[in-house]
Amino acid sequence: MTDLKPALLLLLVSALVGCEQSLKSPSASQGKISSQEMQDFIQNIKSNTVFVEGGEFLMGDYGIQFGPEKLPYDAEKHTKPLHRVELSNYSINKYKITNYEFQFYLTSNNLELRQDAGNDFKIISTIPTTPAHMDWFEAEKYCSWLANISDLPFGLPTEAQWEYAARSRGQFLMVATNDGTYKINEISATEHDGPRGINISTTWDREAFAKELGWKTQDLTPLPVDRFPPNPLGLYAMSDNGYEWVKDWYDPNYYQLSPLKDPQGPDTPSYKDPSSNYNYAKVLRGKDFADPRWGGGVNVHRNYRSPDGTMAGLSGKGHLLVLGNKTARCVVNHPQTIK
Repeated sequence: MTDLKPALLLLLVSALVGCEQSLKSPSASQGKISSQEMQDFIQNIKSNTVFVEGGEFLMGDYGIQFGPEKLPYDAEKHTKPLHRVELSNYSINKYKITNYEFQFYLTSNNLELRQDAGNDFKIISTIPTTPAHMDWFEAEKYCSWLANISDLPFGLPTEAQWEYAARSRGQFLMVATNDGTYKINEISATEHDGPRGINISTTWDREAFAKELGWKTQDLTPLPVDRFPPNPLGLYAMSDNGYEWVKDWYDPNYYQLSPLKDPQGPDTPSYKDPSSNYNYAKVLRGKDFADPRWGGGVNVHRNYRSPDGTMAGLSGKGHLLVLGNKTARCVVNHPQTIK
């Protein structure tokens, strides 16, 4: 449940990167976003949403009752008990928010990419088709901005909406790949090669992408948002390529209290510990960097962090800002398909 190891690795990798690449937001050379650019942007966002017909499902760790091995998928108590949830219709973006989309938002609001998240953060923000990385506040503001410019009720998904979509309308699918399983190619291309992902990334996929770009981010390298096949609902990389912020405050006991209809998470901030830098925590879902050989990215797994992206430093001293593995996608809380 911790991303401390990736956090420390990110700090080490930052010291190895030789040079910064220049960052340019969309239309930065023009200094503003034209009306036509904005309309094209809105239409593209709409076209990349997937309608999710609401319904009832069993949320949480269903492994013992419905998994093929009849074993739990999670050792943590906070994914239990299995409980019924009924959701209204909504739509959700096919992809995580991309660097292009997020920097278009920054440019249109006369904002700049943050400079406090390390050298690696600046570098991984340069590829338009890879996920944008952000804290919860930035994710919430981005989705709210989409609501303002589109006149549609965009927002961050609730935790229940996220899991229902990742499981392709609540099916008993372990991971959000095209068939609910991990598939990798065990045949190495060279003696220095390793297994390549077929429907989800591996360490070697990320290292190869970093090498292709001349980066030194190694296995902590984000990939294009559409690199691997979507789940049966048509959603990409919900079990890989970055944790995703959701709307809910985190409470380890919330599943015991969750209402049946459209749960929104705790009404008030509920839980904090070193993992959230002793701040009240928001929920993260999905997986930062997949490793099919060891599992991870299981649809029922939960995570949590401080909404500002910090966590307590070693021995509780200071804090670490870790954004390079956190992203988001937006939903539209509307009962009909978005056109």
